[in-house]
Amino acid sequence: QVQLVESGGGLVQAGGSLRLSCAASGRTISGYAVGWFRQAPGKERESVAALNWNGNSIIYADSVKGRFAVSRDNAKNTAYLQMNSLKPEDTAVYYCTADSDSRLLAYARQYHSWGPGTQVTVSS
Repeated sequence: QVQLVESGGGLVQAGGSLRLSCAASGRTISGYAVGWFRQAPGKERESVAALNWNGNSIIYADSVKGRFAVSRDNAKNTAYLQMNSLKPEDTAVYYCTADSDSRLLAYARQYHSWGPGTQVTVSS
């Protein structure tokens, strides 16, 4: 079983940037699909971005296209979410997830390993 831990969250002003990291342990995720989801208070968890095992296939939610960039470093067993031009509506707990399916996975139900989440708060 793979364990995931997110880091890099915090409080930032609108227009600022944050880089989230997702460190995996227990086994290598080099052949795994990886995704980032977020959940704001009172709202359902939603997909932010996802990429396949080698990063050649990537998808983004429409709300973050052009502002967020997902990547992975399989040598470091780590995935990243670079968030630029942050808006107050980006405020949420951000979760990293992975699955042994190497394809691009778009839905939360497809993933079986989740991190505990990291809070991102964007002030106006």
